[in-house]
Amino acid sequence: MKHPFFLLATLAAFAVGSLGFTLDKPSGDDLIGVWEPSNGRARVKIDRIGEKYYGRIVWLIEPNDPETGEPKTDKNNPDPTLQNVPLKGYRMLKDFVYQEDGTWAEGTIYDPLNGSTYSCIITMTDPNTLDIRGFIGVQALGRTDVWKRLAMPKR
Repeated sequence: MKHPFFLLATLAAFAVGSLGFTLDKPSGDDLIGVWEPSNGRARVKIDRIGEKYYGRIVWLIEPNDPETGEPKTDKNNPDPTLQNVPLKGYRMLKDFVYQEDGTWAEGTIYDPLNGSTYSCIITMTDPNTLDIRGFIGVQALGRTDVWKRLAMPKR
């Protein structure tokens, strides 16, 4: 074959396109799936409900409290009535709306390690990687965590 680079580029474009992700920007539902934060301590399943996206904890590396043997609860929640809610199943990402610039914004992320909720923006850097930026007030005053996709949704 005279042009192996052209063939390779065509195959790569087809492979990326078959995942439902374009190199320009993702579609809103590309966010759906199971993701793992960089610390590897949890897995979060993101779904769409109506026009918004939500993520709930579906797996914990340590699902039970070492002292009681019971499922871990949201003991750091500032609301005492929620401190006995199990972390597994807890909705930690809320109200994200897909934006025309290819990000998901207007949502919040809850950190069960400190009981705080932050404004958040999600950017997909490739079909299997998310930059999750939590912040208070201004994005520049936040922190970004990288999440990796573990499972694609069934379509």
